[in-house]
Amino acid sequence: MATYNYIARDSEGTRKEGIKEAACPTDVLGWLREQGLTPISVKGISARADKKARQPRHRKRIKSADMAALCWQLSTMAEGGIPLTTALETISEDIENLRLQEVLQRVLESMQKGETFSESISEFPRAFNKLACAMILAGETGGSLPISLRRLAEHFDTRDKLGKKVKGAMAYPVFVLVFITLIVIFIMAFIIPRFRTIFDTFGGELPGFTRAFMGFYDIVRYNLIYIIGFISLIIISTVLAYTKTRKGHYLINKIFLALPFFGKISTQSFITMFCRTMATLLTAGVSVLEVFDILATMTNNHITQAAIVRSKDHIVAGESIFSGMAATGFFPNMVIKMIQVGEESGSLSKVLNRTADYYERKVDATITTLMSMLEPIMIVIVGGIVLMVVLALYLPIFSMNA
Repeated sequence: MATYNYIARDSEGTRKEGIKEAACPTDVLGWLREQGLTPISVKGISARADKKARQPRHRKRIKSADMAALCWQLSTMAEGGIPLTTALETISEDIENLRLQEVLQRVLESMQKGETFSESISEFPRAFNKLACAMILAGETGGSLPISLRRLAEHFDTRDKLGKKVKGAMAYPVFVLVFITLIVIFIMAFIIPRFRTIFDTFGGELPGFTRAFMGFYDIVRYNLIYIIGFISLIIISTVLAYTKTRKGHYLINKIFLALPFFGKISTQSFITMFCRTMATLLTAGVSVLEVFDILATMTNNHITQAAIVRSKDHIVAGESIFSGMAATGFFPNMVIKMIQVGEESGSLSKVLNRTADYYERKVDATITTLMSMLEPIMIVIVGGIVLMVVLALYLPIFSMNA
C-alpha cells in the first residue's frame, strides 16, 4: 500500500484535499468518484516531494505542451461543474511554469473584476494566441466552453508533437555538422603538426598530393582569424537580414523552402498545421474570413503568410475557398481538391482533418527518409576526410620505403 495526496472538488465546487492509502492511483480515483467528488490530482506523497526537489518551478517560455496541459485541466474541471475562476485558481497553485502561473493569476484577477474569460486572456497574446481567443470566445458564446477547451487542448497537443518531430529532423544535420567540424579541428590541431615535424626530418621532396594538402593546411592555419571573421560576418549578416528586413526574410525563407528534404518537411508541416487549425476553428463556429486572419498570424514565414492573405483576398472578392487558395499557386493540388470536396459536400472540417492526417504521415515518412540517408552520408563524409588525411600524411612514408 502507498500513500497518496489527493485534491478534488465536490458538487458545489468546494476544494477537498486529503491523504488516502491505496494500492495505486486508480483506486484513489475510484474512491473519490464513489464519494461524489471530482478528482483534480492524485500524487504519491514521496514522489511529489522528490519531484518538487528535483524540478523546482521555473520561468521559461510558454510552450504548446504547457497550453495543452492547461486546456485539458480546464476542460475536465469545467465538465465536472467547477466554476472557471475556481479551476484557474486551483491550476495556478500547482503549475510549474512561473510565467504561465503569472498569466493565469492576472487572468483570474480580470475575471474577478467582471470580465469574461475570452476578454481576460486576450490581454496576453504571447500565451493565448488568436486561435485560443477565438475558440474560447466561440465556446462562451455557444455555451460549449468545455468542448472548445477540449478541442483547443487536442490542437496544442498535436501541434507540440508535430513541432518535436520537425525539430528532431532539423537537429540531426546540425549534430552531424558539429561532429565533422570537431574531427577536422582535432586532426588539424594534434595530428598534422606531428607529421610536419617528421616530414622536416626527411629532407626530400614530398609527393604532390601531400604538398597540396600541407599548402591548404598552411592557408587555413595562418588565416584562421580571417576565416572565422568572414564566417561570423556571413552569419551575422544573414541573421540581421532575416530579422530586420522584409526582403531578406522573404529571400531566406524562399531559399529554405527550396532545400531538399528540409524545405519539404517545412512545407508539409505547415500544410498539416493549416488544415488542422482550420478544421478546429470551423468546427468551433468561427467564420471563414476570421479563420484566415488567425492562420496568417500562426506562421513567421512571409511566403506562407502571403499565400494565406492572398487566399483571403480572393474569398472576400466572392470566390470559393478552394479557388481562392488555388489562385495563390502555393497550396498543393491535393489540398485544393480535398477542400473543394469538403465545400461541395458540406463536410469541410472532416475533410480538413483527414488531409491533416495524410500530411502528418508524409512528414513522418520524409523525416524517416532523411534520417536513413543522413547516416550513410555522415559515414562517407567522415571516412572521406580520414582517408584524405591518411593518404596525405602516409604517402611520403610509402615513397621513402619504395
